[in-house]
This record gives sequence, structure tokens and C-alpha cells, in this order.
Amino acid sequence: MDSGWYQYIAQDRVVWGVPAGEAVRAEVARLGAERVFIITGRTLNRATPVVDGIRQALGGKSVGVFDGCREHTPRQTVIEAAAAIRRAGPDLILSVGGGTVIDTAKVVLVALAENVVDVTGLDRCHITVDASGERRIPDLRAPPIRQIAVPTTLSGAEFSCLGGAVDERRHVKDGYHGAALCPATVIMDPAVTLPTPERLWLSTGIRALDHAVESLCSRSPAPLVDACALHALSLLSEALPRNRRAPEDLDARLRAQQGAWLASQGILRVDYGASHGIGHSLGAVTGLSHGYTSCVLLPAVLRWNRGQGENRARQKRVAASMGRTDGDAVSAVETLIKDLGLPVRLRELEVDPGCFESVAEGAMGNIWVNTNPRPIRTREDIVAILNAAY
Repeated sequence: MDSGWYQYIAQDRVVWGVPAGEAVRAEVARLGAERVFIITGRTLNRATPVVDGIRQALGGKSVGVFDGCREHTPRQTVIEAAAAIRRAGPDLILSVGGGTVIDTAKVVLVALAENVVDVTGLDRCHITVDASGERRIPDLRAPPIRQIAVPTTLSGAEFSCLGGAVDERRHVKDGYHGAALCPATVIMDPAVTLPTPERLWLSTGIRALDHAVESLCSRSPAPLVDACALHALSLLSEALPRNRRAPEDLDARLRAQQGAWLASQGILRVDYGASHGIGHSLGAVTGLSHGYTSCVLLPAVLRWNRGQGENRARQKRVAASMGRTDGDAVSAVETLIKDLGLPVRLRELEVDPGCFESVAEGAMGNIWVNTNPRPIRTREDIVAILNAAY
């Protein structure tokens, strides 16, 4: 096990049951912050009232907004956001949005801590994996400020100290790790998620399901993580179909948020597998969101892994938590995805199989590909999984 990998996550509070603006204002006061800088997405900022409502709740403590976040967090957007923050001089970052926004804030904190001012400066800051599968985790300085988060999707990025950003030169999504990269406080308000497009909400719900499944099926399981994952599977399996049938049902949306929270408890506490690992590379090469990469890869990876005796037993627990009595986790997951009107095959997303070799090349250096329950030894193994997902 890598030294420093499974370290403490510096997250103090998860808040729900309070409107986002009110909760943000209370947390800013609790933390003693006076200058709050908002990181968010362009559509959320300019086409919905969500960000403006929170900014108004902050009163004169809001000192700037960066809404240039782009999916998969290209390094350039990190550098641009970091430059804007340096100019504004805040003492707290508030991220409002989904996984892209929260990951942007995480890697911005790395850039601020390490005084990175251009994309190449991030080369020395990310996790690497050598040919033997050994991880190298840079010893980064603590960030000079923290972030708090108001998530608007179910990606679960707000519950980990692992951030991701794409190096567009290499077409690889790198991981960045530090105990204080995660939000100090997470505020779950289902009302602010109402403008989130249905397919984004539901597909990130499958991303949350992927967290729970790969936690439970991990090669290095932990009892506490198992318990959280099992309850998360139950919550998400019940809440997500309700979200589709009645999107304005705030109770059902909160249950989905709580499911995503529980599902995320495995992040950096147990080893994930190839659905996450290949998904990082597939997203970097094709631009697919991680909600969709989980939709198409999770069933294929479950099929790849279920020949392993211990994994087969754990997949039965997945199926049972999702309401199936036959022990078939693949069918349980695929049925839920189809019932949500989401794709289960790469061909449905018009992904060209010609990219599979590039995806496999990028995936071989991914931390989670190297910890898949059934060992993945070659690029050909990854291509086989991608073909099964096609």
C-alpha cells in the first residue's frame, strides 16, 4: 500500500435540510471568511438563478466568479481559474456545480499551493503509475485556502480529496491528491439541482452507483465501506427512477444525494476497478462525461470480473441490494440504466471503435486499472472490455 495514499480527508461537515444560500452564509461565518470567490459553470451561472441567489446571500463577501469550467477539467481552465483567484485575493473558494466544477477547484488549490502558473507546471504535481503498477504520489504543499461546495449533480466529487484534470497534450486524465483538496463543507440542497438537465442528473446517478459497486467489489474491501455501499445501492436504485418519474420531488432528489454521499465513502479507502480506470481514459480521449462512461463500462467490467470467485460472491450482494434475487449484478445494473433512458453500449453514444487503442494506451497508466479485481495485464485486455461494451 502506498505511503500517504489512504490518508485523512479534511472534511468537517455535510449539511442538508437548509436552503443553499442560508447554509453557505452560515458556513462562511463559521469559517471566519470575508472574501469568497465562486467557481461554477457558465450555464448554471448565466442561465439559472442558482449562482446569483447564493451570491446575494453572501452580500458583500462575494469577490468574484469564474464560470469557465469545462468538462473533464482541461489543465488550461485550471490555470485560468487560478489566475483569476490570485487577482481577487479571496480567503475561501465556493464551488457551485457538478464534478467538473469541484474538480476544477481541487486542482486550482494544487496550482495555488505549488505556485503553478502554466499547464506544464502541473506535470510534477499529479499521481503517476510505473510499469509495475506502483503509484507515485507527489508530496504537495497544503493549499493556502479551502473550498466549500454546493453540488448540483450526483458525481460525488465533493466527497474526496482526489481531483482530476486532463492533459490535452497527452489526452490523459491525471489524478491529484491532497487531504485538504476536498471541500471543507458540503451543502446538499435538492432545490438547487432542479435546473440540472435530466440526463446529466441521472447519468451522474449511475456514476454514484459505480462508486458503490466498485467499492463493494473491490479487491481490498473494508466493512464500513461495504455498509455504506450497500445502503447507497438501495437508496439510488429506489430514488433514481423516482427522479425520472417526478423530477420536482425534492425528497427523492435528496435521497439520491444521500445515496451519492454514501457511495463515495469508498473513494481512497478501497481500491476501485476498471470501470473507473478505463472511464478516465475514455473520457479524456472521446470527451464522454463520466456519467456516460459509467453507464457503458460498469456492466462490461462486471462481466469481465465475475469469473473471480470472491468477486462473484460480492456481485451477488450488489444484485440483492438492488432488489434482485437471482444474484445477477450485471442485469441489475443494466436494467436500471435502461429504465432511466440512458445508454448501455458505446455504439449508442456513437463512439468509434478506432479510438480503443488510444483509450487502452492511456488506461494502462491509470491507478484503478491497475487495481481491478481481475488483473488487467495488457492493452489487449482493455480493448476486450471496450469491445464488450460496444
